[in-house]
Amino acid sequence: MNTCEHCCTKIDNLTVRFGDNVILDNVNLHVNCGEVIGVVGPNGAGKTTLLRTILGEIPTKGKISFRVAGSASRKPKIGYVPQKLQFDLSSPISVTDLVVSAISRYPVWAGVSKDLSERVKDVLSLFSAEHLLKRRLGELSGGELQRVLLAIAMTPAPKLLLLDEPASGVDIKGLSLFYQIVDDLRKKNDIAVILVTHDLAGVSSYVDRLILLNRSVIAQGEPKEVLSNEKLVKAFGPALWNVSCLPNLTSKENNKNGDY
Repeated sequence: MNTCEHCCTKIDNLTVRFGDNVILDNVNLHVNCGEVIGVVGPNGAGKTTLLRTILGEIPTKGKISFRVAGSASRKPKIGYVPQKLQFDLSSPISVTDLVVSAISRYPVWAGVSKDLSERVKDVLSLFSAEHLLKRRLGELSGGELQRVLLAIAMTPAPKLLLLDEPASGVDIKGLSLFYQIVDDLRKKNDIAVILVTHDLAGVSSYVDRLILLNRSVIAQGEPKEVLSNEKLVKAFGPALWNVSCLPNLTSKENNKNGDY
């Protein structure tokens, strides 16, 4: 297993409790720069809570430390794509409005200048999403919304990118394209990526390691190793076979078109 001597996020003895309810129990893991980690586990396993603790949103026991270029670092820039963006589908808010509110302190209600509009276009163009500029959020498909949120999360480029269920609302071919874009991002920017997912079969082709989480780390390692672990079968039950026995339709060879 890689060490954290050069660049990483390291989690030691992380425990989260809500009253008497233990959500995460003594979690230990790390992710290096340039590495994509997939986190899988049953519902209620603490996957989203893990991401929120890294963001600093939840009080914990334990330690989360960051190291960049061989030295301890303050909390680095973290990009985050939530599982679901809550908003009124009938709202007139456009993609431009959302991006402006995320990348600028300028109030959207005061109007968007030409220069700021060009900046928004540049941000979206990196993900081939500039054609969505004037679309209302409620008109976007699941994949289109994920693309916009990813563009925001990558502006400016973070050291750590957290993705919570990016498979939600995206079709199979779109998922493949999403994974490919994430793979390209980590290579180009040398960022660390933690990706929470239920897409066991699809994500295995794109991650360096899989973490099986069920309140604590049950198993971790290369995807083939973890997917064949009997603890995974116990964690997911019969539902596992409905996923892992399907052809890998989200492989890198099938990344054309799609909802994304």
